[in-house]
Amino acid sequence: MSDEAGEAIAQGAAPARRGAVAFIFVTILLDMLALGVIMPILPKLIESFVGNDTAHAARIFGLFGTAWALMQFVFSPLLGALSDRFGRRPVVLLSNFGLAADYVLMALAPSLIWLFVGRVISGITSASISTAFAYIADITPPERRAAVFGKIGAAFGAGFILGPALGGLLGDIDPRLPFWASAGLSFANALYGLFILPESLAREKRAPFRWTSANPVGAVYLLRSDAGLTALSVVNFIAQVAHVVLPSTFVLYATYRYGWDSKTVGLTLAMVGVCTMVVQGLAIGPIVRMLGERGTLLLGLCCGAVGFAIFGSAPSGPLFWLGIPVMSLWGIAGAALQALMTRLVAPDQQGQLQGATSSVQSVSQLVGPFLFTLTFSYFIGGSAPLHLPGAPFLLAAALMVVCVAIAVRTLAATKTVS
Repeated sequence: MSDEAGEAIAQGAAPARRGAVAFIFVTILLDMLALGVIMPILPKLIESFVGNDTAHAARIFGLFGTAWALMQFVFSPLLGALSDRFGRRPVVLLSNFGLAADYVLMALAPSLIWLFVGRVISGITSASISTAFAYIADITPPERRAAVFGKIGAAFGAGFILGPALGGLLGDIDPRLPFWASAGLSFANALYGLFILPESLAREKRAPFRWTSANPVGAVYLLRSDAGLTALSVVNFIAQVAHVVLPSTFVLYATYRYGWDSKTVGLTLAMVGVCTMVVQGLAIGPIVRMLGERGTLLLGLCCGAVGFAIFGSAPSGPLFWLGIPVMSLWGIAGAALQALMTRLVAPDQQGQLQGATSSVQSVSQLVGPFLFTLTFSYFIGGSAPLHLPGAPFLLAAALMVVCVAIAVRTLAATKTVS
């Protein structure tokens, strides 16, 4: 697929654009599916390497998660800058092939060290998701980016639902089988892209590669290049920190407060995934057309604040479930925020922007777990001034209120973001 093909896309070749968007959707879906497939089996595999010592396995699993997030932080801006220099296609394809090889490595890992090496490589290769979003920014007019970002975001929900379920079924057959399945999915996706995916960034729109902008610290300078972009990046960071309350404390909270078993927890997570898919796939486009990107961002952030408040204050499980549809509407904010930010950088900086954004999100994944687990532990302990198990979610709601305040001020002051 030549540079001419990329130029055709950039100039609006509808069939190519539809095919390219479909590929990016499938790329992210399979990436999330592959990650989800190993989610339920990786802790058990780690446990088998440490003599079935659950406490030690939990600490090792936490180290694996930190290493993965750290790789995302370091390599997302690097891959974004490389895609601005050499094009999106080679970065996406090499990452897909690399991810497939990595899952093979983990499937064959003879020791915990090799499994850790595989997890580090997975963090590096999965960082190409930022390049996939830059691809969408290349081929989509600014006024339609929020809706398309929303549809792409639905792939995350689908992978979140299907991946763990498939991984659990395969893991019951053989603990290494989920890794082989993930390798097959990634390799099939890479082959599909090899023959289908054209380049989206025309050669004359590419930027020279500079190490100063290809590292996490340098990437921050892009986010500081415009006052509106800086403020929206802060909103993104705070919102991402708030989001971490769900994976870090939900299972502990639901088990402690509502007495849910693993089946109820799993069904609740599936409900979250279904609602997220509906919002991301169907609701964002009409809402953006009705409210615009500014209104969509503010509505989504407000829904996030209200949803977290419901989660933290619900005295029973059914009332907690009522908060899920409200919380799911928070998803419209992410797509609108990404669309607004892409308007504030040049075409040859879209990869760098997405890489910098991914690095910011990685930092939130490093900060959030400590913040919310310690909050939960404190407010259910005997030294707390009041017994408040929902404190982590109420803290997340407060963070979302801060996001709303910053967004209102920024959108009122920045005419470009309109």
